[in-house]
Amino acid sequence: MQRRLPLLLSLWLLLAGAAPIGLITQLSQARIDINTTFRGAELLVFGAIQYPRGAVPDAPPDIAVVVRGPAAPVTVRKKQRIAGIWVNAAAVRFESVPGFYAVAATRPVADLADERTTAIYEIGIRNLQLSPVSSAGDRVTRAFEAGMIAARERAGLFAERPGSVQLTRDVLYAARIALPAAVPVGDYTAEIHLIRDGRVLASTSAPFVIDKSGFERWIYVNAQQHSFAYGLSAVAAALLAGGLAAAISRRR
Repeated sequence: MQRRLPLLLSLWLLLAGAAPIGLITQLSQARIDINTTFRGAELLVFGAIQYPRGAVPDAPPDIAVVVRGPAAPVTVRKKQRIAGIWVNAAAVRFESVPGFYAVAATRPVADLADERTTAIYEIGIRNLQLSPVSSAGDRVTRAFEAGMIAARERAGLFAERPGSVQLTRDVLYAARIALPAAVPVGDYTAEIHLIRDGRVLASTSAPFVIDKSGFERWIYVNAQQHSFAYGLSAVAAALLAGGLAAAISRRR
């Protein structure tokens, strides 16, 4: 048994030295509530890099934090003016469009890795797999895709922020993700990728939820579960409000 101890110890040291790099990740919030006063929020993604035997390399690593929200089909239409009337003309449907997508990275996406690698991990807005469905050609589809992306960037729903990941001693990392007021409810995921020399060496993810609360949630749940009754009550409320406004105007 004593003869085996040095052999076992050497084997353990060899395996420990060959252990892969790991990532520890935490979020500032596991749930974000949307109520009547919601004006947006900020999500802090932070954690640490676990190096084999604690040996920190001389060259600093790159970190890419990708936060994405629930995906849904989206149809993009182009309006055209015919005989003085604006009507819907051509349209392209995208089957998988995230309701929110943001990338925070230590450097620009193009400098992290080659196009193939960033496309595999969908790092960067231009690498999103939106699954277009259209009989139009590639040129038209790309034009519609660019228009949709630009609109979502203006709304703050798509964002790319190079240089926004803070690294401390090449071990600790932190990134702040801005969530706009128009962010949709649903299940979200924060994906963290450790990249060196153009290769993704480690990845991890952390889920969180954005949901309505209070009166906003009561309205949302009733609209989803009792859509017919909700529609009737909305029409009745509109008619009542109109009648009250008319009565007040007549008295004046």
